[in-house]
Amino acid sequence: MKKSERINQILRFINQKQHFTLQDLMQEFQISKRTALRDVSSLEEIGVPLYAEYGRYGGYRILNQMKLPPISFNTQEIIALYFAMQALGSYSNLPFQVSYRTIHEKFINELSESQKQEIARMQNRVSFQNAVQIEECKHLEILLMAAVQNIVLKIVYKNISRTIHPIAIYVLKEYWYCQAYDMDKMAYRVFRCDRISSAEITNIQPLEELKEITKLNSHSLWKPSENAVKFKWLINEEGIELFQKEHYPSMKMINELEKTYLIGTYEQNELGFIIKYLAKLGNTVKIIEPIILKESLRQYYKDLLENIE
Repeated sequence: MKKSERINQILRFINQKQHFTLQDLMQEFQISKRTALRDVSSLEEIGVPLYAEYGRYGGYRILNQMKLPPISFNTQEIIALYFAMQALGSYSNLPFQVSYRTIHEKFINELSESQKQEIARMQNRVSFQNAVQIEECKHLEILLMAAVQNIVLKIVYKNISRTIHPIAIYVLKEYWYCQAYDMDKMAYRVFRCDRISSAEITNIQPLEELKEITKLNSHSLWKPSENAVKFKWLINEEGIELFQKEHYPSMKMINELEKTYLIGTYEQNELGFIIKYLAKLGNTVKIIEPIILKESLRQYYKDLLENIE
């Protein structure tokens, strides 16, 4: 990192802390004590109001909070930001209805000619083969804001009215999902956002425990119903790679006697989903239980063969 760039970052770092030590600078910026001392001298030379405190708990203190210069990015950071935007390009619906094309144009217009040329050269060497978002989601903004502000919503999902408290939204396999607490069923559920045809704010108060729920891992919120079917499948190394690319809160890997298994549950109305997931894994898995799942999978392949014939 160039010294001028490091000094700029140190300015932001110490302005936020107000009190700091040489050790803080050494750890944060991976520099030696000698370099940290030179950087402090450079800060004083450019007029940063520093006051040295001596003793066991000494260090440096900023006398007055400073007005910082605008944030600047080096070429590597600009390229990283550009390709991060490229990776989102296939998702037409983003929270707050932000237009990707507008952001892209503003970003490019702010670059210098040399930076534009650098990105143009990179475009010919890097590409993102993203799958295109399949369905339009009209209510991402209200779902996200409800999750952030602990607001209960009345939604229409697959033509059925539901009362939910959104917890988080995420994108998976070309679809947006909303994880929420279903106030009617008193259970955690995941809703596909494109299937939500309307969403309205209510005056219903969320459960008190839901206000702190965002501190938990999202997978920890999922719980099977009493009628859920347990499964256990033997999986090989190729299957493990497929599982790591696509899996759901209702399933996990375990090791037993030097063998790897997928275990979990599925709801009775999710049989079609679990069969299609099994078909994706192909011969990388072997069904241990339930036995009835084997027959369902055989019937699935028979139907496919009939369609081919």
